[in-house]
Amino acid sequence: MENIKALPSQKIIKYLLIVFLGSLLLTISAKVKIPFYPVPMTMQTFVVLLMGITFGWKIGIATISLYLLEGIMGLPVFAGTPEKGIGLAYFMGPTMGYLIGFLFATFFAGYLDFNTNIFIVFLKLILSVSIIYFFGILWLGNLIGWDKPIFELGLMPFLLAELFKISLLTILTKKLTKFKKFI
Repeated sequence: MENIKALPSQKIIKYLLIVFLGSLLLTISAKVKIPFYPVPMTMQTFVVLLMGITFGWKIGIATISLYLLEGIMGLPVFAGTPEKGIGLAYFMGPTMGYLIGFLFATFFAGYLDFNTNIFIVFLKLILSVSIIYFFGILWLGNLIGWDKPIFELGLMPFLLAELFKISLLTILTKKLTKFKKFI
């Protein structure tokens, strides 16, 4: 609480605005579906990692937390809402593990130092996005049973899209890390 008191009110307003706009960007990234093989691609994981890299882990986690809270409260912010349901019922469905993984991936991406060579940046982003899929596969396996083809359902269809997004983010990372100075 003392940390908040020490911040000038302008900085608090700036942080709240960044968190709100980041949540809005994540919502838009969930709704825009790009035709891709074998499943349509959203840019959610791109935006999740982008937030960690540009905002840092604290503001990144606050942004993801707001997004998850909005979805749990029933706002149609998640991919597939409202047509596939809304609120806590949707959140507790097959995508919950991935959504929880957003928090950890944002922390990891925001905590790491990306001021290094492009190959190391690429590997760090692979690790960051892998966290999302780790939690997603864990939840999916527990939800539908480990006797089902979990990896074929919850990972394999997304690998090409993730490779594309991580490659794009790797190229942009040097420029994006400069934003942390202004936040």
